[in-house]
Amino acid sequence: MREETRRERYDSKAIEAKSFPVSLTAINFHCDENLGYLIRTAACFGATAVNVIGCIPDKKELRAFSGSLVDYIQINQFSTPEEFIEFSRSENIELVSAELTEGASNLEHHSFDYDKKISIVVGNETTGVPTQILVNSKIIYIEMPGVGYCLNTAQTANIMLYEAVKQYKKQISFFNSINERQTPVLM
Repeated sequence: MREETRRERYDSKAIEAKSFPVSLTAINFHCDENLGYLIRTAACFGATAVNVIGCIPDKKELRAFSGSLVDYIQINQFSTPEEFIEFSRSENIELVSAELTEGASNLEHHSFDYDKKISIVVGNETTGVPTQILVNSKIIYIEMPGVGYCLNTAQTANIMLYEAVKQYKKQISFFNSINERQTPVLM
């Protein structure tokens, strides 16, 4: 049996937890569970925030679906896609939208650009990512080699955030190894 509560474990881990220059953005989800799962993913992978375009359910509801991590992640709310786009421009955030549409690039071949902060945008469960966001985004899809056509929006966010953090960590590791080789050793 665990001796610490979940909150005590989170508080302890928060001291040394890493964060990355990436956020997740949700578009007016129908299912509160999906937003809770997004919050949990963001907190687990070190995203800086979850942006919500539309309504945010009561924290009590989100707490259950986020594994109580709703208290450990910044949540920004926007009324419209245009308000979110303006915020992203003002903060120099590059938008990377997950959408099955013509011209989208395969995530498998996408390189995230960390010269800017990034926000991974996942759309509404029925209508997807709004056009006004797509025209201001890099558009990515996740290949579906099986019989299914598309993933749940929260699952899509999980995969995209995992890939973004993985690439960022590799990039940092690469630059650190170059710096270590170039640092003279004093004897």
